Amino acid sequence: MTKKLFLLPGDGIGPEAMAEVEKIIAWMNSALAAGFETETGLVGGSAYDAHGAAISDDDMARAMAADAVLFGAVGGPKWDGVAYEVRPEAGLLRLRKDMQLFANLRPAICYPALAASSSLKPEVVEGLDILIVRELTGGVYFGEPKEIIDLGNGQKRGIDTQVYDTFEIERISGVAFELARTRGNKVCSMEKHNVMKSGVLWKEVVAAYHKANYADVELTHMLADAGGMQLVRWPKQFDVIVTDNLFGDMLSDVAAMLTGSLGMLPSASLGAPDAISGKRKALYEPVHGSAPDIAGKGIANPIAMIASFAMCLRYSFNMVGEADMLDRAIANTLDKGLRTGDIMSDGCTQVGTSQMGDAVLAEFQALAG
Repeated sequence: MTKKLFLLPGDGIGPEAMAEVEKIIAWMNSALAAGFETETGLVGGSAYDAHGAAISDDDMARAMAADAVLFGAVGGPKWDGVAYEVRPEAGLLRLRKDMQLFANLRPAICYPALAASSSLKPEVVEGLDILIVRELTGGVYFGEPKEIIDLGNGQKRGIDTQVYDTFEIERISGVAFELARTRGNKVCSMEKHNVMKSGVLWKEVVAAYHKANYADVELTHMLADAGGMQLVRWPKQFDVIVTDNLFGDMLSDVAAMLTGSLGMLPSASLGAPDAISGKRKALYEPVHGSAPDIAGKGIANPIAMIASFAMCLRYSFNMVGEADMLDRAIANTLDKGLRTGDIMSDGCTQVGTSQMGDAVLAEFQALAG
């Protein structure tokens, strides 16, 4: 059975990182008969240059038809002057909106070999493995009214509206509980019920949904500001964190920096299961940006892109064994002292993008037997 992957390498270092994933896909097809069928499209600045839009309707249709989308990165100084509605980032926002990707999964994993690269003490972060589940299509980023009003007398008022409905909270917490069952079976829900009515509702709905459907999972609640403090104080207390769009945006970036480098971290954005097939629309992307300053130099770190493909194997194709092996291959490569420039440290061997990709593939091949 073919598995349809749509590749959107994008701008900057996106194509370089995606090329390393394509090597892995090609090997899996030839050696493991994985059955991946790939198409490649344009997104971001490259799509603007070709079509005058951040993603074309044709490529959007191909994304909708795929089993999963692999996304590189978008943006760069070249497109700073383009109109707001066709800026490179608009391509990613359209993908999220049209594919109805409401659940953003951001792992924060600290490989033992990189514990010294974190800004925190090694013992605080070594072996860290957190998953932040962020609601992606609601909350203050999308609530109405959203406007700036001129009050006269030189005064203006900016308005953003935090809005959540019961079903939105239930479906994102359901994702968190389901994923917790495959991990440490613990969920911490974070909101601000002490000062926000939406936070009161969030806590009530999560608690009721947990009691009715997921009582086997350990659930705790924490104020989001305290959660940020605890992530820095003792992050290993957490397994799965579920939170809204705004707090998830901030907390996942805090968690990212615990690991030492944004170049290491993958993410997934998932939609609701299809009523007939049970499949979810899904997009996988590294957390890092397009890094135009190093684009084309062959020195970018491809690990976040490779780890994003591992998430794709796990969540879109239920290829859990292969995902585990690919994650292990990354760890083994790092254990051998290979580093790209962004994670380089004394006593290690600095390599470029393709050498790092080749090394991870070699480890993956060895593990696959």
